[in-house]
Amino acid sequence: MVIPVFNEERDLEPSVRRLHTHLRETFPYSFRITIADNASTDSTPQVAARLADELPEAQWLRLTEKGRGRALRTAWSQSPAPILAYMDVDLSTELTALLPLVAPLLSGHSDIAIGTRLAPGSRVVRGPKREITSRCYNALLRSVLAVRFSDAQCGFKAVRRDVAERLLPLIQDSEWFFDTELLVIAERAGLRIHEVPVDWVDDPDTRVDILATALADLRGIARISGALARGTLPPAWPLRDGGAAPGGITTQLLRLTAVGAVGTLMYLLLYTMLRPVVGSQAANALSLLICAVSNTVVNRQPTFGLLSRAGVLRHRCGGLFVLLIHLAITGGSLVVLHHAMPSTGQAAELAVLLTAILAATLLRFALFRARVFRI
Repeated sequence: MVIPVFNEERDLEPSVRRLHTHLRETFPYSFRITIADNASTDSTPQVAARLADELPEAQWLRLTEKGRGRALRTAWSQSPAPILAYMDVDLSTELTALLPLVAPLLSGHSDIAIGTRLAPGSRVVRGPKREITSRCYNALLRSVLAVRFSDAQCGFKAVRRDVAERLLPLIQDSEWFFDTELLVIAERAGLRIHEVPVDWVDDPDTRVDILATALADLRGIARISGALARGTLPPAWPLRDGGAAPGGITTQLLRLTAVGAVGTLMYLLLYTMLRPVVGSQAANALSLLICAVSNTVVNRQPTFGLLSRAGVLRHRCGGLFVLLIHLAITGGSLVVLHHAMPSTGQAAELAVLLTAILAATLLRFALFRARVFRI
C-alpha cells in the first residue's frame, strides 16, 4: 500500500498509524506500507523516517521530484508484492473497503480494482464544488474517450503486479492524470476493471490545486484523444486476448481494406442479383446487412487482433450500428442520383454506390477503432 505525500507533516503520522492498526487487526494477508515522499520541503521526511523505524511493516521512499504518478510508478516498480495499491494520506476512503478492493485481484477475477464515489451504494460527503468538478470530469471522459469506468480520480486503487509491469512503461503522465491514463490504456487493452463503491469523506484541508489539476487533466484528455485519433496510443495489445498484435494504424487499415475489397465484390454481386427483384433501396439494404455481419466477424481477428469470444455480442451490435451509417450514406447517394437522373440505369447506380462505399470505408475504420473494437 503506497501513500504518496507532499508536505503532510501534520496528517502523515496519525493516518499511517491508523492504517497500520487496521491492517494488523483486520486484514487477513501480509502487507507493507510504503510512504512515497514527493520532494516535501517541511518535516514530512523526518516523520516518514521515524514511522519506518517504528513500524515493522512500514518503509519510506524519498523522491527528489514532485508528482503523484511519479511516486506510484517508482514505488510499484520496486515492490515484489503480488498486489500493488495506493490510497491518499487523508484516508478519505473508509478502510473497510480495503479487503473488497484487493479480493478480486487475489482471486484472479479482475486485473485492476478502483474505488468509486459515483456508483450506486457509495456514500460521499464533500462540498458542491468538488462534487460538480468530479462528475463533470468523469462525464467528459465517457463522452470523449468512451470509457466505461465511473470514477477515474478516486485515490483508492489496486493492480496486480504482473499487469502493472506491462502497463507502467506505457503511461506518460507522472502527475494527477496518471490514474486516468492507466485506466484508459487498461480498458482498451481488454483488462478487467473491478469497481468498489466506497464511503468517502472529503478532506477540507486538501493540498490539491483544483484549477491547476483540472487544466492538467484537460491537457491529458486532449493528448489521449489525439493519440486515439492518430492510432498512436501505446500498444497495450499483448494484454488483450493473448493473441497476435493487431499492428499499427497503417497495418490495420490495409487489412481492413483487403477484407473490405472482398466484401465490396460480394455486395455488388448481391445488389446486382436483388435489384431487379426488390428495387434499388431494398437491394442495397439487404446486401449491406449480409456483408456487414460477415465484415465485422472477419475483422475481429486479422485486423484488430481479438481472438477470444469476449465481447462478441457487443462487437456485432456495434457492427450493426456502423451498418446503419453505411446504409444512410449509400441509400442517400441513390436518392440523390435518382433525383438528379430519374431514368438512370443500373450501371450508374453501381458506380455511385461504389464511390459511396469507398467514402464510408474510412468512416467505418474510425468507428471500428474508437467504438466497436476500442483499439
